[in-house]
Amino acid sequence: MHAACPHPDSWTLLQSKRPQQRSGKSTQMPQFLYSAGFLKSGGTIVCTQPRRVAAITLAKRVAEEMNVELGQEVGYSVRFDENFSKHTKIKYVTDGMLLQEALRSPMLTQHKVVIVDEAHERSLQTDVLLGLLKRIQRQRRAGFHLIVMSATLNASAFLDFFKGSRVVYIRGRQHPVEVHYTKVAEDSYLDAALQATLQVHIEEPRGDILVFLTGQDEIESIARLMRNAASSLRATMQQVLQLDVISMYAAMPPDQQMKAFEPASPGTRKAILATNIAETSLTIPGVRYVIDTGMVKARGYSAKSGVDSLQVVPISQSQATQRSGRAGREGPGKAFRLYTEGTFFSLQPETTPEIVRTNLSSSVIKLKALGVHDLLGFDFMSPPPQAALMRSLELLYALGALNKEGCLTHPVGEQMSRLPVDPMFGRVVLASGEMGCCQEALAVISMVSTDNVFFEPRENQEEAAQRRQKFVSPWGDHLTLLHIFNHYIALEKKERMRWCRDLYINHRAMKKALSIHEQLAGCCDQLGIPMASCHDDSSPIRRSLVSGLFPHAAKRQPDRSYRLLASAQGVHLHPSSVLCAKRPEYIVFTEMVKTNRVYARQVTDVEPGWLPELVPSYFSRQEGPRTKEVGPV
Repeated sequence: MHAACPHPDSWTLLQSKRPQQRSGKSTQMPQFLYSAGFLKSGGTIVCTQPRRVAAITLAKRVAEEMNVELGQEVGYSVRFDENFSKHTKIKYVTDGMLLQEALRSPMLTQHKVVIVDEAHERSLQTDVLLGLLKRIQRQRRAGFHLIVMSATLNASAFLDFFKGSRVVYIRGRQHPVEVHYTKVAEDSYLDAALQATLQVHIEEPRGDILVFLTGQDEIESIARLMRNAASSLRATMQQVLQLDVISMYAAMPPDQQMKAFEPASPGTRKAILATNIAETSLTIPGVRYVIDTGMVKARGYSAKSGVDSLQVVPISQSQATQRSGRAGREGPGKAFRLYTEGTFFSLQPETTPEIVRTNLSSSVIKLKALGVHDLLGFDFMSPPPQAALMRSLELLYALGALNKEGCLTHPVGEQMSRLPVDPMFGRVVLASGEMGCCQEALAVISMVSTDNVFFEPRENQEEAAQRRQKFVSPWGDHLTLLHIFNHYIALEKKERMRWCRDLYINHRAMKKALSIHEQLAGCCDQLGIPMASCHDDSSPIRRSLVSGLFPHAAKRQPDRSYRLLASAQGVHLHPSSVLCAKRPEYIVFTEMVKTNRVYARQVTDVEPGWLPELVPSYFSRQEGPRTKEVGPV
């Protein structure tokens, strides 16, 4: 124990830095507190997780341990999925969902205990939540308990933030993990991961293998190669176990992710190919071997250009420690790091907090809705860059969500803050209510919010494109997705899976889009936004997209690239866009992503005159030498 807490009923618990230990803190701590009578006077214990799959899995596990039905005493709430009731006492939620709850109940009075788990990940939502909980802790004092937990945590940073908090170190069950490095740097971490997995499969005793890769495309590519190689091995080496290759990434529906947790069949070894979703919180039964590529896909953001970058970068030392620890959760294990020992010591010690490297608009509007007017003075654990905060405020002002004093506008800003979508799409929803196309707008937003809708088989790319051709809209990607959604929901349920398979469309993504659409429709109903349809008239939905995506309006240049009207940032149409051949003069798009170059993703062809008409505070008609141009005010 460390320094005494100023308020005896309000304290912080920090898990020790024990890389290869299993203490069961995520499942056991809420049960301990419940059994100890912390809810005698009512309320709930809520435990936050950075990821959906962790919240759902932990809730299921605790419900089993308590021998109760999931959704009754134990439940969960994640974005676009929830299972809890008025009887729920222990609730697992994502950080973002607890922030959403705070919009309805700023003091979170329904919760007696809040546990922030896996705090070391320092996601954007976690950091905003920590600042908010610190404020709630000061105001509620007695009767409110705050616990911050992690297996690999810089305790001193949290002690500085939560002054006077107590530190408790919990010794978990430790199993030795042998850590192996490569002698020289690998030319390709993907080739090395494939070879290392097969080598472990051939040479090592029973035990499942967990392979860390960076994203869905890598995982699906390696999975295909690994299955083929494993089949060849079985044909030549009968004594080798059968290899069951399982994918695991955030875009997969929860029921598909659960396959990783099912025991391997007799005579079979699992190889789980996962992103950093498997680094923390989740204990995958049977894992004895970890293959660590040392890379992760991380999102960055430039406040100056407004460009999001999604790039593969080296992990931190703390991430490497977490990954290796996955091999020792249930017994002795081995971790194979596909980089040299020198490389490990050159990695940065901790992962850079997300709040200093991402777009803040969604968080800023939530904070404004919670009554936080002085963002620069808000108690962030790691203050975000001032330039990023200012750009978010400018964007929200341009969208009509904030007035000149920086307060939420009525009703636009207040309604946007209650919609669980990006502020730009929140503005699209409100505009669609006015233009009579809310059904279409919600369909578009649901389709861009779900996982990748299209399968692009390497062997049958032309066939896939031809089969989907009849759904392609001349107006661009958003309306193409709308056509696919409308056709999908018009089918009988029993026909949908076959239809998706025939068109190389991700059926799971479509089911998720339908679920998102239903929940957004519920939000619109609560906000009084009429669910009208524009049917076959494309203009209202395109105009609605302009009303929200106008900061991403761009004009075609002589070299067939595009330049943003607001910032002069150059962009290229993403190769997947249906408008690549047409190249319209003016477009709006969902987002900019930087990989090898800056791309505009999910694009719609728009009329230039709509920009000054719909957003006169942002655009004006400018007389050019030969034509009328559109430019920023």
